[in-house]
Amino acid sequence: MNLKIIFVLVVLAGMVVALIKDRMRPGMILFSVSVLFLCVGILNPREVLEGFSNKGMITVAMLFLVSEGIRQSGTLAQLFKKFLPKENTTITKSQLRLLPTISGISAFLNNTPVVVIFAPIIKRWAESVKLPSTKFLLPLTYATSLGGVCTLIGTSTNLVVHGMMLEAGYDGFSMFELSKIGVPIAIVGIIYMLICSGKLLPESRNVSEEFQEENRDLHKVEAVLGPRFPGINKTLGEFDFHRHYGATVKEVKTGGQYVKGNLDDIVLKEGDTLVLLADDSFIPTWGESRVFLMLANGKDEPEPISKKKKWFALVLFLLMITGATLGELPIVQEAFPDMKLDMFFFVCITTVIMAWMNLFPAKKYTKYISWDILITIACAFAISKAIGNSGLADVAARYIISLSETTGPYVLLAMTFLITNIFTQLITNNAAAALGFPVALSVATQLGVNPTPFFVVICVAASTSFISPVSYQTNMIVQGIGGYTFMDFVKFGLPLNIIVFLLAVFLTPLIWPF
Repeated sequence: MNLKIIFVLVVLAGMVVALIKDRMRPGMILFSVSVLFLCVGILNPREVLEGFSNKGMITVAMLFLVSEGIRQSGTLAQLFKKFLPKENTTITKSQLRLLPTISGISAFLNNTPVVVIFAPIIKRWAESVKLPSTKFLLPLTYATSLGGVCTLIGTSTNLVVHGMMLEAGYDGFSMFELSKIGVPIAIVGIIYMLICSGKLLPESRNVSEEFQEENRDLHKVEAVLGPRFPGINKTLGEFDFHRHYGATVKEVKTGGQYVKGNLDDIVLKEGDTLVLLADDSFIPTWGESRVFLMLANGKDEPEPISKKKKWFALVLFLLMITGATLGELPIVQEAFPDMKLDMFFFVCITTVIMAWMNLFPAKKYTKYISWDILITIACAFAISKAIGNSGLADVAARYIISLSETTGPYVLLAMTFLITNIFTQLITNNAAAALGFPVALSVATQLGVNPTPFFVVICVAASTSFISPVSYQTNMIVQGIGGYTFMDFVKFGLPLNIIVFLLAVFLTPLIWPF
């Protein structure tokens, strides 16, 4: 093992520790690692910058804007409400209608806006039909994750792995290729939730104390803190919330539990839920801010745009999906040999049309893009390259193969899933994919087998974060408004993770042979 490999190992270990401790945003941590590799010559400037021009990364950026256009149109909220049973329903019957719908939508839209839109609606609906919202909110975020595995654009991780495959000289995934494994996993996962939600999920934990509204113009608002909230790691005493936002903090919920005692001593963390007393201007003012992951006041918000634009947004979105799918057909590729009619092509066109039609405020378009995620993705490409350049991927592959010489590629596939999934629970899904991809490629190359099953398993493992509330942003959102504890995620999510693991490892080679 040479000095380069040792250096890369030490730096990667430091990166994982920094991500777990949340010392900085993931994008800055991965960028710092990329710069370190640049300084010692493991990466050259071109390799550091390649990820910033990768089609997969740019596609993710455009999809943020498309998702925002759909969200602001109000189309999703209106359609979703039609699926909600009105009365005389049960938990299982309601989930049977809701969970497949949620998974289907999240196969084409970013998970976070889906959860942000649907979580308050589900909570209000559950209260109206006298069912505990805790039986629906955690299945909501799990259903979005399961749906995200089903298409190329269902989650940014799929696009990252797709981009790495293209860089390595492979064809990449088509729009619905991952559906071959994603749909069976989603179906079985939904069946598990239908059977086990009633037994494994807690009853309603609405332990919030009712407080007197001193002024009729003020009402209760729930706010989930995002990574850009300026008071992160400060106490409420140090951070004057009322001066910054014109609202009063009445309660704080952290780790799914309401904190008792002196609120001024509470240290604020990303994902904490604040119960506020605010006026009617609070949500219109801060609703589009990245300071908060979600705001909810228990009311239906007015339709944001006209019906004509609302349906135009939906039709435009469907045309984008249809165009990207048809563009992969050989007959279309032969008809337009000089054009690459892929998802990148159609998402760019859709974004421009949405901007000019004012489906999202074009002058504010930068605020709807999660730049930290994009920087994380871009740097993930560089770090993956460094793992290959240093020789670490080959050394790790030889070591893994030596452990499984007599067991064959199935065991290696299982190890790939487990390692990627563990990293996903601890760090970001895109960073987990970046660490796993070069090793998986080297393992497949040294074994002389088709690497595609390993790439597919990385996509599935990196996108199924069910055991920890901090492993994915949507998990933190529902933890706050649902009052879930860490053990609720373990008790309900661990069996689902095991189910996904078994299905992915045994089905993937049947669909994409070694």
